[in-house]
Amino acid sequence: MTTRAASWLPLSSGERSVAIEVLVHGPLSRTELARRLNLSAGSLTRLTKPLIESGLLVEVPEGGTLAEARQGRPSQPLDVVAESRSFIGFKITDDMVYGVVTTLRSDIVARHDRPLTTHDPAQVADLLGEMTAELAAEHPRLAGIGIGVGGLVQDRAVVGESPFLRWRDVPLAELVEERTGLRVVVENDVAALVEAETWFGAGRGLDRFVVLTIGAGIGYGLVLGGKRVPCAEEDRGFGRHWILRPDGPLTPDGERGSAVSLLTIPNIRYQVQAATGHDRTYEEILALAAAGEPMPLRVVDEAAHALGTLVAQIANFAMPQKILLAGEGVGLMEVAGRTVEETLRAHRHPLAAPVDLETKVSDFHDWARGAAVLAIQVLVLGSAQA
Repeated sequence: MTTRAASWLPLSSGERSVAIEVLVHGPLSRTELARRLNLSAGSLTRLTKPLIESGLLVEVPEGGTLAEARQGRPSQPLDVVAESRSFIGFKITDDMVYGVVTTLRSDIVARHDRPLTTHDPAQVADLLGEMTAELAAEHPRLAGIGIGVGGLVQDRAVVGESPFLRWRDVPLAELVEERTGLRVVVENDVAALVEAETWFGAGRGLDRFVVLTIGAGIGYGLVLGGKRVPCAEEDRGFGRHWILRPDGPLTPDGERGSAVSLLTIPNIRYQVQAATGHDRTYEEILALAAAGEPMPLRVVDEAAHALGTLVAQIANFAMPQKILLAGEGVGLMEVAGRTVEETLRAHRHPLAAPVDLETKVSDFHDWARGAAVLAIQVLVLGSAQA
C-alpha cells in the first residue's frame, strides 16, 4: 500500500535559505531575516512570496493566533506552519524498529514501535511499509521518511555495511520507497542525531559543536561552521582504536583500553560478569556501583575516568563551544559524574575555559527523531544532500 506524499514545489537556492533560516530560528521579522541572509527588502519579498503562497511560511502576529496569522500583514514576523506536514523517522536496532511522527519542527507527535524478528532486507522493508501505513492512517499529511541505521550509509540511500544487521550493499531507500510511495532518506544513526541537534537541539546556532554518544557503541559527530562534517569512516568502529588506557581492560570488542572496551554497555557488562560470574544489566551495575559494591564500582570508576579523558581530548583538539553527551549509556553521569568532571579538568590546561558539557538522557525515539529531521532537511532543501 502506497501513501501519497504531501510536498511543496522544488525550492530555489534562495528560497531554501529563507525557509531554513525561519525553520531553525523563527519566527523572524523581515528586517532580521534580511539582515541574517544579507538580502535587500525587495529580494526578500520576492523569495518569501512563493513560500507563503505554498503554505510553508505564514505571517504571525506577535502574541497572536494561527487563525489571525493567516490574515497577516507585511510587518508581521514570518514563521513556518509546523503542523502543515508530518514526517516519519525510523531507528533500526538489532531487534526493534522504533518509529516516530514529527512536525516540520521535529516535535514528536506519535510513537510506534515493532519487534524486528528478521534481518532479511526485503522483510525489514515490508515491516517499515506496514508501520508507515499504520502511521499514515492517523497522520495523512506525510511528506517523507528518514531511517537511521548503525553502520556505513552511502548516498543517503544504500546501507553499505551494518554490523548489527549483518548487511552489505542494501538499497534500503529504494526498498522502502517501493512499499510506501514516499521519499526516503537513509543515514548513519549518529549522523542523523547530530543533524537533529544542530538544527533543533543543543547545537542550534553554534559554530563548533560535538555530539558524543555512548551505548551499544561509541558515536562521534563534529559540527564546524554550523554544519556537520561528513566522514567516510563514520561508524566504522574508530572507537575500537581510540586508546584511553594502554593498560586498560581487554574485551571481546575493541583494543585493550580503548574507548569501546571501557565505555560501551556490552563491554561494561562483560567486565563485571568476567570478574563476578554474574550477568548484570547496565542499570543494575550502575545501581550496585552507587551502593559501593566493589567490582561494579571499580568498572564504573574506570569508565568515568575514561569518559573524562575522552571528553578532554575532544575539547583540546576540536575546541567546540559545546559537547553534547547522549545515548543510552549516559546514566554513567548520574553515578560517576563527579569523577568524569574531575578527570576532564585534570586533562585540560589550568587556564582553559570550562567545557560546556551537556548531558541528554535519550532513548531510541530520539534517534528516530533524528532520522525524521533528515526527511525534513531533504524536503526543505530539495536535495538528497543537506
